[in-house]
Amino acid sequence: MARQQGWFALLLALVIASCSVCFSQPFQLGLDLRGGSQLTLEVQPTKDFPQIKDEQVEAVKAVLDRRVNSLGVSESTLQTIGTNQLILELPGEQEPSRAARVLGKTALLEFRAQKEGTKTEMKRLQSLRSVLRNIAISKGVINDENGVFPDNEKQQLKNVNKSLGLKETTGNDFEQLENLTKVINTRIVNLFEPSDLTGRDLVSAGRRQEQNLSSWEVTLTFNQSGGDKFSQLTKSIAGSERLLGIVLDGESISEASVGEQFKVAGITGGAATISGGFTADSARELEVQLRGGSLPSPVKIIQVRTIGPTLGSENIRRSLIASLSGLSLVAVFMVLFYRVPGLVAVIALSFYALFNIAVYTLIPVTLTLPGIAGFILSIGMAVDANVLIFERVKDELRRGNTLIRSIDSGFSQAFSSIIDGHITTLISCTALFYLGTGFVKGFSATLGIGVVISLFTALSCTRILLRFLMSYKSLRRPTNFLSASQLPS
Repeated sequence: MARQQGWFALLLALVIASCSVCFSQPFQLGLDLRGGSQLTLEVQPTKDFPQIKDEQVEAVKAVLDRRVNSLGVSESTLQTIGTNQLILELPGEQEPSRAARVLGKTALLEFRAQKEGTKTEMKRLQSLRSVLRNIAISKGVINDENGVFPDNEKQQLKNVNKSLGLKETTGNDFEQLENLTKVINTRIVNLFEPSDLTGRDLVSAGRRQEQNLSSWEVTLTFNQSGGDKFSQLTKSIAGSERLLGIVLDGESISEASVGEQFKVAGITGGAATISGGFTADSARELEVQLRGGSLPSPVKIIQVRTIGPTLGSENIRRSLIASLSGLSLVAVFMVLFYRVPGLVAVIALSFYALFNIAVYTLIPVTLTLPGIAGFILSIGMAVDANVLIFERVKDELRRGNTLIRSIDSGFSQAFSSIIDGHITTLISCTALFYLGTGFVKGFSATLGIGVVISLFTALSCTRILLRFLMSYKSLRRPTNFLSASQLPS
């Protein structure tokens, strides 16, 4: 009896440890339970890479992963779908537009020197761009696609359009403002000559508020090679009327002059600052893009889906109801059909559920609706093992064996069948996990974990509990396992 009590004490210690893990560490909930945003991105072919290959998708995924980590969204997941798509889940993120801006841009940063003899054209284009910026700021239509301008600002748009030598364009005022801004930015970029100094030479990026101003600036730190290139580039235009252009994704975000004091050695130190009238948010977005690196291939956001926290809470409530209902129905069935062993199986199932939740917390496993479905299905696997064992015990009792011998024989005879059934299920789970995507992986992960734990609870927990109860004479009766009419006379 002392031995049985020792095993029972060990089982209780394991249960207490599992409870401690569950209460001390938070669960990781997926998008469908917690609410948040889901973005589907598609890698686009280019002139250099007309055919999308796995290597390109993995390279894009690595860059996006760094950007997502810099966004500070916890428990995000990024996974490959098909041959050229990626799905990003951001639990708790209710503003996907911010993530879309940060993730969708290629973020190819270039430093260029202004071409000689373009001073007059540069000033003219900068003046026209200033007019457009003033219109946007005065109307506050930067993010308002339905903005309507007064007559004087409409006339300014016409004057800019005429100065650029463009034909009259159709569309609302906002669209005209946006198109004209793109044309001017493109023409300004064409006034600079490319160099070999790009964002690939960056070590880090940061941001800070400009002194005595409300605007922000982005700070850059180059590696050794980049620092040398930057000093040579600035040296070549120092003291002249040529400007240093900072170009991001083909758009000039800053043009700066380099003082004559840098004519001898250029700007040394391997650091630079981008001042472009940034707000705190826009500076943060540019910092994240530059820190993550430029995308090796462009991406297009083809779908944005948002799940509100209310819907997530409702999913959790329904999942709990489904889980508890399943456990309750199984418990009633086991007690009615198997009596005392059925009650032992119910207790073992409760331990099984507790052990599962503890493992989910430790790994950790991000719980989703399909994952919960896998957990509920694994409950059936755990019950099936108990049914096999108890039926073998009943067979042994019908043959006239003693109760203790029947229990031992029942476990030994059912062992091979239980192992075979669980291994075949694990093989299916492994195939689903490695070949499946998205929610299929979550389903296979929880089902696989459940199958492994059910082996332990069926073959160990149930046996420990049964042997412990049988150590008490009042419970050691064959009629607690089988009706008297079925027992041999």
